[in-house]
Amino acid sequence: MSAMLADPAALLRSVFGFEGFRGVQAQVVERVLAGKATLAIMPTGAGKSLCYQLPAVALPGCCVVISPLIALMHDQLRSARALGIRAASLTSVDSDWRETQDRLRAGELDLLYVAPERASGTGFRTLLESARISLFAIDEAHCVSEWGHDFRPDYRLLRPLLDAFPDVPRLALTATADRHTRDDILAQLGIPPEGLIISGFDRPNIRYAVQPRDGLQRQLQDVLAANSGPGIIYAPTRAATEQLAQGLARGGRTVLPYHAGLSSEVRAANQSAFLASEDMVMVATVAFGMGIDKPDVRFVVHAGLPKSIESYYQESGRAGRDGEPAIALLLWGAEDFVRARQRIAEVEPARQSGERARIASLGALVETAGCRRAVLLRHFGETPPPQCGNCDNCLEPPACMDVTETAQKLLSAVHRTGQSFGLGHLEAVLTGKSNERIVQRGHDALSVFGIVGREEAPLIKPVARALQVLDALTANDHGGLAFGPAARDYLRGEEKVSLVLQPAKARGRKRASGGQDVNDPIFEALRACRRDLAKEAGVPPYVIFHDSTLHEMARIRPKSLRDMGLVSGVGERKLDAYGAAFLEAIRRFG
Repeated sequence: MSAMLADPAALLRSVFGFEGFRGVQAQVVERVLAGKATLAIMPTGAGKSLCYQLPAVALPGCCVVISPLIALMHDQLRSARALGIRAASLTSVDSDWRETQDRLRAGELDLLYVAPERASGTGFRTLLESARISLFAIDEAHCVSEWGHDFRPDYRLLRPLLDAFPDVPRLALTATADRHTRDDILAQLGIPPEGLIISGFDRPNIRYAVQPRDGLQRQLQDVLAANSGPGIIYAPTRAATEQLAQGLARGGRTVLPYHAGLSSEVRAANQSAFLASEDMVMVATVAFGMGIDKPDVRFVVHAGLPKSIESYYQESGRAGRDGEPAIALLLWGAEDFVRARQRIAEVEPARQSGERARIASLGALVETAGCRRAVLLRHFGETPPPQCGNCDNCLEPPACMDVTETAQKLLSAVHRTGQSFGLGHLEAVLTGKSNERIVQRGHDALSVFGIVGREEAPLIKPVARALQVLDALTANDHGGLAFGPAARDYLRGEEKVSLVLQPAKARGRKRASGGQDVNDPIFEALRACRRDLAKEAGVPPYVIFHDSTLHEMARIRPKSLRDMGLVSGVGERKLDAYGAAFLEAIRRFG
């Protein structure tokens, strides 16, 4: 595609098929076209790639996109080419690298994707000196910061390349960056503070929910039964990934594993299957995801505690990138917090306070009785309304109970039994259930023996879980409970303990997860048409059109190519390539 519609709005319509910019896209594009260095913080699904793809088409020369993963580059490459953008990549798996370099020198590329390891080398800089470069776009820019959750040292070597081309604007993009990370990105990439544009972090189409783990396999089966469409389940270990995938696959849904212990061939095959599928579920470690730009993921489930709020936001944000309704469910256990705190000792001392703060932020998210979205957005410095109307606590407000007295009884039992017994033993002592082990150790003679009555007994386990989140209790390798750093304050009653009582959940409750037209026969016919075209072109279905575009087609039923061209997401190239096929699919319904 030759560059050259000067009007960004005209390009937006003709190339991308959109009538208007979303959010801060217009601000970012305006700065880039004016040659100004910019850092854009935009939530997943907000259209970050358009912020460099449109300038790449509008400006003479080639935009160099620095991206952390080959899979992500090739995913974006397919989407760019489907729009008619002249795009290529230089990666270790590309066999046409000589041709790509020749096309770059000849001015026949709008976009060139490279990894930071290649971009920081002197050979690549020499190559760029023989071409016309229009823009440097640094994707997933949080990787440049030691404060970021996916720090990549090679990102910190990019500054000399950028400075070698002082007249070329630089655009850094990320969805997740707190204040520390933002400041670090600006400094490392040489972007002035006035170049910072923050879109806001809210993803209103994602419904956030948090539940304690209680029969994980059953909980996940309920999620699959209630949600159609593709989904991702994040498991904490490779072994858990395999186990959960095997168990869930017995339910009839296609479920595959993904983790670093699998061969590269198996990982690539499973990832390709996921990208091409409209209902597959991937059970994966967090090694899976950054390289995925699949817009129609309908749910993301964490089967364990994420590393941080930033990680959770990034990973859960892989759901609903097409703007359609999606679910983000976090299933957690008290042992997750214990293990996370144990790992702090493995971190260099200078970073330990930051790690403790990250765990405390996660504790606030899982234990809140208020709006989950508000907790997330406040973490990123926003001032959200007290209720969002689309998280579990807003939709079904839980009751709260002051359980400080029960917490004191449990902590006292932990102390008096020597801080080495598990919860089952402590529960038996507190409820007065004598057994040989209790008698042998004289625990039936303790003042705490039998001090918890029948009505209070069900609170012991959730109170123990809450105290572990609050760092008042910790568990050893054998499950024995001992005092954590905060125990004394809670034992003395100086700090109160509240318990969130979640409302009972109806199992197997169905939910239409793909928008209001999920069962519309026209929408299903359009999906079938898209499936056939994608198979013929050798690309995932979403590269042809997103679900949101098909929903609009099904709603307005265009009768001509001109009408079809007015549908959001239908640009000139896609109208020429696919318009007639979709019109025919609609015509069959009269």
